[in-house]
Amino acid sequence: MLYDLQGEANMSPIVGMLYSAVKENSQRLQLITEGMSQEEVDNKGPNGNLNSTAQLIKHIMYVDLNWVYRIKGQPLPQSLKEQYGPMIDENNRLPMVKGIPLNTLISNYVDILKMLKDSCTQLTDADLDKVATFGHENEKQATLRWGLWHMADHSRYHQAQINQLRKWYSENVLSK
Repeated sequence: MLYDLQGEANMSPIVGMLYSAVKENSQRLQLITEGMSQEEVDNKGPNGNLNSTAQLIKHIMYVDLNWVYRIKGQPLPQSLKEQYGPMIDENNRLPMVKGIPLNTLISNYVDILKMLKDSCTQLTDADLDKVATFGHENEKQATLRWGLWHMADHSRYHQAQINQLRKWYSENVLSK
């Protein structure tokens, strides 16, 4: 297997490279979660107080979906906010997610990545200089370039948490 960050044929070079980083991380997420049982997907760590894999995947999805709409220069439609959100709950934590099958979570994420791909085919490298607001209160600003990079970086950050959850889960199962 050859690893590369070459974009799609119909994307400008820098946009394509950044899109490829997001795409590769989505494939990695699918690989590291492959074969998880529903119990493992919903597991909240050894003390039951961490974010589950389901919560982390849904969070990655919602962050990426928000960036897709920032790239489009459009507000996130209310229907999608209701379907994928909220970003945080009333306690400033990731919302509880339980009982959603892994294949549903991954399928929904793949749909968001298709939206991202479509949006990236419309971008030029010069468009990456455009500034978007983000944050819980839209108090931060970033270029679209940074937003695409952040999608990849953010996903890998939470993938490390999922890998740790998997390790703890397998240790717990083996110790029974």
